[in-house]
Amino acid sequence: MKKVGILGGTFNPPHTGHLVIANEVFHAYGLDEVWFMPNQVPPHKSVTEPISNSDRLAMLELAISDNPFFRVERAELDRSGPSYTYETMRILKDMYKEHDFYFIIGGDMVEYLPKWHQIDELLEMVKFVGVSRPSFKDESPYNILYAATPQMDISSSMIRERVKADTSIRYLLPEPVREYIEEHGLYES
Repeated sequence: MKKVGILGGTFNPPHTGHLVIANEVFHAYGLDEVWFMPNQVPPHKSVTEPISNSDRLAMLELAISDNPFFRVERAELDRSGPSYTYETMRILKDMYKEHDFYFIIGGDMVEYLPKWHQIDELLEMVKFVGVSRPSFKDESPYNILYAATPQMDISSSMIRERVKADTSIRYLLPEPVREYIEEHGLYES
């Protein structure tokens, strides 16, 4: 069985924190790969930045291009409607019957798990791996795995705000992603 981590998110933009989390879980659980899965319409967030899926995909490809164990999974982008993890994982489990999936979530999502769509069925399909995030508790009523990761209080929304304020974002995300944002005028006010 191939062990595959899944890291979902809007990746608007992808940043160093995403990469560190993926790398730490990859090594902690001896995964074969980590798939970065951008959401189409996240059911728990409102999309406030009008960035195209093609821009998010391009930035994500740039962010992971130097790691042969990371790849982009388009399952949620290739279908319409809200990106419910249960529906997506059902599709992926049908496509990849010989894979064990480790669904990577931040501390904010660990607390939110009881509200996830069809959580009990989802827990039968994947192993959840929770990673610590500043100001969130590592507690869940569900049997989930945990991975210690360096605490980095970097968020996509902070990066977008810094771009709007014309403040440096260097080192908060991979340099090719920073260059892409600058070249395409993304997130500017």
